[in-house]
Amino acid sequence: MFIGNIDNIDKDGGDFHPVIYSVLEYLRTTDFKNFQDGAYPMPHTDFIVKVQHYDTKPIEDCKPESHKKFIDVQYVFAGEEVLGWCPLSPDLKLVSAYDEKADVAFYQALTPESSVMLCARNYAVLFPLDVHRPCGSLDDDAPEHVTKIVVKVPVELVLDDESVILNI
Repeated sequence: MFIGNIDNIDKDGGDFHPVIYSVLEYLRTTDFKNFQDGAYPMPHTDFIVKVQHYDTKPIEDCKPESHKKFIDVQYVFAGEEVLGWCPLSPDLKLVSAYDEKADVAFYQALTPESSVMLCARNYAVLFPLDVHRPCGSLDDDAPEHVTKIVVKVPVELVLDDESVILNI
């Protein structure tokens, strides 16, 4: 996983894979203010862009998840949330086996757990070995309204060695 602010990609972008950089550039230059919830094609690619509007939830109500076929580029357009993270390991307890069609597996908890606050204009790039728990509230008594954009990038376009993808 790596995180950053979308306004800094020109400074940081030299280290990004060109596919990831192009997704971040698209996110930086697109005004999602009037987009409704739904899935949209990213121009000039086969990537799916998911626009989501939601209120954050207490952390204990958020499910840790991982993906196998796609890298998530999660971009907070408005609002803020807590994103939990841990590396994929055999110690994690599955609560929902990997669903190939939905490309997701769910876990009981993140172990060990780290978390980061994603504010407006922050992004996280999450690879198959990154178990993550999105949508967490900073304050359980005051949910935050978030507009988040998630771009699904096929793993094989970015990772040269797909053997790093563990069987979930």
